[in-house]
Amino acid sequence: MMSEKNKDKEQENNTNPFAQKEEQNENTEEQVTQTQEPSDEKELDKVKGDLENLNNQYIRLAADFDNYRKRQMQERESLLKYGSEKLFKAILPVLDTIDRAQKTIDETEDANILKESYNVVVKQLFDVLQKEGLEVIKAVGEEFDPNLHEAVMRTPADENNKANSVISELQKGYKIADKVLRATLVNVASAE
Repeated sequence: MMSEKNKDKEQENNTNPFAQKEEQNENTEEQVTQTQEPSDEKELDKVKGDLENLNNQYIRLAADFDNYRKRQMQERESLLKYGSEKLFKAILPVLDTIDRAQKTIDETEDANILKESYNVVVKQLFDVLQKEGLEVIKAVGEEFDPNLHEAVMRTPADENNKANSVISELQKGYKIADKVLRATLVNVASAE
């Protein structure tokens, strides 16, 4: 038989709609808790899997970056070691011409042939260097530019040479693109 309390509770539940809702809410909460636990485990497994994937991606990315860094260092060393290779290959025909000219010098005593051989070698060398970007800095007749010229002498200006202009070139200057390799040594007209 049912006890008095259980009977009273049952009667109360039958007559009290709020009591029925509370009991339903308790049952629903128990069901939600039971269904959430397996869901939480699945979610935890998914998060662990995602974490493992991200960790693996990070490790691969770090290894790729390390390989990239090593490859760049090797390329830089190679560039420093063999960077002049193109220039040297371009100069090899000039060296061949010098060898031929030297043989001609040994076989002949004609000064005009020696002069011609010399001029061919000089022209060939300057052609190769110009193709590589070397430029002669113009000086004579130009206005003195301290970025391009180095004044080693000063001469008073006259009617042929205006003040601050280059009168003569004592040693040629050279540049590659905008970079001066060596400034031209010049004699500058000064206004006294």
